[in-house]
Amino acid sequence: MNIALIANNTKKELMAQFCIAYGGVFGKHTLFATGSTGRIVSEATGLNIQMLYSGQGGVEQVGSMVSCDELDLVMLFRDGIDAREKAEEHNVLRLCDVHNLPVATNIATAEALVHALERGDLDWREVYHANRRKIEWS
Repeated sequence: MNIALIANNTKKELMAQFCIAYGGVFGKHTLFATGSTGRIVSEATGLNIQMLYSGQGGVEQVGSMVSCDELDLVMLFRDGIDAREKAEEHNVLRLCDVHNLPVATNIATAEALVHALERGDLDWREVYHANRRKIEWS
């Protein structure tokens, strides 16, 4: 499965710690991350991460990947204290809703989704992608 990792500046260390804790699960999947988040997580975990642009450009790349059904799960750890939600992040969350893509914006939801991923509860995404390809090629 393809998983995107995004973390606001105040949540980057939390994302790294989370990925250390679940490195065994994440290591079985393809990871994408915005530049600075990806660098921090990669250095902390040794996981192979496909790096996107840093900052807003990377978040926009994730949005594009969501729109093109290239992702199966998004983890966007955001700072709930800072009321200024970035338009790019809001757009990613909106696109996840439109495309029925599982998304976690905090560690509690992320942990539930990682356990679901580990159990195979998200394998329906692979069936979904296969069916979409059949429809598009018909």
